[in-house]
Amino acid sequence: MKYLKINTEETADLEALKNAILQMKGVDSIEIVDDENPESELKKAFAKTKEQFKKGDYETLVNDIFDILTKK
Repeated sequence: MKYLKINTEETADLEALKNAILQMKGVDSIEIVDDENPESELKKAFAKTKEQFKKGDYETLVNDIFDILTKK
């Protein structure tokens, strides 16, 4: 899976952008992430936990969550 990061202005219509990109062939899903809201970053970190637990990669998991919580 590959990701595309798009930086927008405050006035951008994110729903219109989301709908336009979803119409493109090969686009599976879209998530709007707010850098000002660490909750969305924390949500992404927890989404990775299942795979990390399967691999026994506990150290990376803890480091990812710690970095998000301490990030200004």
